[in-house]
Amino acid sequence: MNLRALKYFVAIADAGSVTAAAEAIAIAQPALSRQLRELESDLGLQLLHRTPRGVRLTQAGVVLYESATRILTEAQRVREQLKGQRHAGQATVVLGTSPTLARLLVPGVFARCRRSLNDVNLTVREAFTPVLLDWLERGMIDMAVVTNPEPGRAFTMHALLGEPFALITPAGSGLGSAISISQLAHIPVLMTAFHRGIVERQLAPMGGRLNVQSEIDSVDSIRELVFQGQGATLMPVSVFKDPRVRNRVTMSEVSGVQLNRLLVMATRIEREENSCLSVLKDLVISELSQLTQAGMFNFAPLRHRAATARAAAPSP
Repeated sequence: MNLRALKYFVAIADAGSVTAAAEAIAIAQPALSRQLRELESDLGLQLLHRTPRGVRLTQAGVVLYESATRILTEAQRVREQLKGQRHAGQATVVLGTSPTLARLLVPGVFARCRRSLNDVNLTVREAFTPVLLDWLERGMIDMAVVTNPEPGRAFTMHALLGEPFALITPAGSGLGSAISISQLAHIPVLMTAFHRGIVERQLAPMGGRLNVQSEIDSVDSIRELVFQGQGATLMPVSVFKDPRVRNRVTMSEVSGVQLNRLLVMATRIEREENSCLSVLKDLVISELSQLTQAGMFNFAPLRHRAATARAAAPSP
């Protein structure tokens, strides 16, 4: 099994037929069919059901398709990263961040990098904390802003800020600015598995519980479902701190318990100081500080319409 075979398999699955895939990637159909047969023979599994109208994935094919797309995406990222290394004097620094923070943090950090690190190619990768720490340990990223990391990992950890969770319901839900733990238990919520774990650990000593309607490991999907009135969620307040959506949701604090997350900067323990990485750390801390001053990480109203707009503006 090699990258070319995976590329051909994904192309066939995406196109829905061998003929259409051969046209899309400009390869002779017999050669493409042969590559598919060799891949199935190598794995000892049937990957596609052949029908008069095309092909569809078998159960094994679905598993391979999901893995193959990730592998091909990662391979392309490595190619681009190595290509960037060919530019004289340019270094690449890879920052990892969570899906809840990326939309808020990354634009300002990029703007600061353009002003302060012209010779650095900043790359950003997004994932939940367990994956980010795994990437960091394997050297796939250089630093990460993570949430509530478990102790005992061999990283340098720098606490950045604490942020409360809020119950987010569609506008018109009738809830006030605060609800009790007992009320929370009767409200169906959509949760990511990672945030569910954090909240349940903090509720347990108080005898509280969650009424999880569904686990959805996509922050953007949960946001959209709440906007559409299809559910409620518990999320860090910054996820819904956007002046453009403030009239579409109600944000309620859960009283009687401190539901919060701790944002931490994690880096590998290096023997030699990396100057680019050190500067990037300072830029991330500065951006988070500005966002904090704007009220992004608490229940208070926003004090600035767009905290990152000033960071993106060129210096006078």
